[in-house]
Amino acid sequence: MNAPRNSGVGMTSQRTRQRMVERLRSLGIRDETVLGVMNEIPRHIFVDEALASRAYEDIALPLGFGQTISSPYTVARMTELARGGNAFKKVLEIGTGCGYQTAVLARLATEVHSIERLAQLISKARRHLRDVRAINTRLRYGDGMQGMPQAAPFDAIVISAAATHVPEPLLEQLGVGGRMVLPLGSGEEQRLCVIERTAQGYNERRMDAVRFVPLRSGTE
Repeated sequence: MNAPRNSGVGMTSQRTRQRMVERLRSLGIRDETVLGVMNEIPRHIFVDEALASRAYEDIALPLGFGQTISSPYTVARMTELARGGNAFKKVLEIGTGCGYQTAVLARLATEVHSIERLAQLISKARRHLRDVRAINTRLRYGDGMQGMPQAAPFDAIVISAAATHVPEPLLEQLGVGGRMVLPLGSGEEQRLCVIERTAQGYNERRMDAVRFVPLRSGTE
């Protein structure tokens, strides 16, 4: 009888996750809360079984439909930047993908709202999130550029696709004191951007060079 995918054997074991976390720490991830969560979540169940043995390498992997699951470092870095060393309650994610980033956020927030524009991906993400018992997630099929105003304001907004500009509706849905993390730019000219909302306005910082698929409007 085969072991369940979330049990982990060989290259998908707990020991492999621990090695991934040590590598993330050596690459500069400092938020031990984020590292602890990534040590708990079986990343291999979020990718196709044929790629499970590569799930803990620090690379992006294909999900189909022209999408990818971000590398462990990128997920950790974006989550660390979104937290800024502080706890958050309500988070909005744009681009659910396979649900891995969603699962990481769900271990850190009271509730996570996530929007995906590709119907085939959101059905997969729902199954994956059930497997890891991420019961505090609310997934929606829709246009991420419009956000989710009915659930705003958010303590953090994480955008998992590269935007050429910051969508105005999402800025408006960020609560005072909250942080938005997104890749800004196009092609090979992309950088992670952190936007903090204050009582006076917005502060923006450009960070690491990254490579993401483009943020698109509408649904498919």
